[in-house]
Amino acid sequence: MTQSRDERCSLMRAALRQARRELPAPRRIAAAERLADRLLALPFAPAEGYVAGYWAMDGEIGLHAWQLRLPPGCIYCLPVLHDRTLRFAPWRPGDPLVTNRYGIPEPDLEPSSTLDADRMSLVVLPLVGFDRSGNRLGMGGGWYDRSFAYRSGRAGPPWLVGAAFDLQQVDQVPVAEWDVGLDAACTEGATHLFQE
Repeated sequence: MTQSRDERCSLMRAALRQARRELPAPRRIAAAERLADRLLALPFAPAEGYVAGYWAMDGEIGLHAWQLRLPPGCIYCLPVLHDRTLRFAPWRPGDPLVTNRYGIPEPDLEPSSTLDADRMSLVVLPLVGFDRSGNRLGMGGGWYDRSFAYRSGRAGPPWLVGAAFDLQQVDQVPVAEWDVGLDAACTEGATHLFQE
């Protein structure tokens, strides 16, 4: 019996999430430092404007080192759930946070104070897995795909960059027609550029 795309994604998610959770803390910290170097060296890394990251959870690779080393002209933002898409809010350590319905911290701002996805210059996306073609396996909620559907089939800005540990690269991610591909993926060991 052939597995459906959803079944394949579910099995892949479970295995990859477990693998990244099992990474020891010293390896995670070192990987986040090397990831920061790679993100800052991207050929389209902005010197100014809004850049978005994420709050690392469930074993995701951390972005704290990158955030702290961004050029002075860059304003770091975190995603905020809004209806069925993401909006983005500037955030600095110490700014107030609230927990969204998935248990993820996000800036405590009114929706009118948040930014549309197209205001970002660069977005570093969390992921569960990615492949050599720039396909991203997320958590399955479709938040990033809906938010950036308008740029499907074209390169940024905003540039979409997946952040992961090396072990999260797979041969092939099962894709659907609504999936939005990555422009690049950065891990502790490599930078993968997918769009020309």
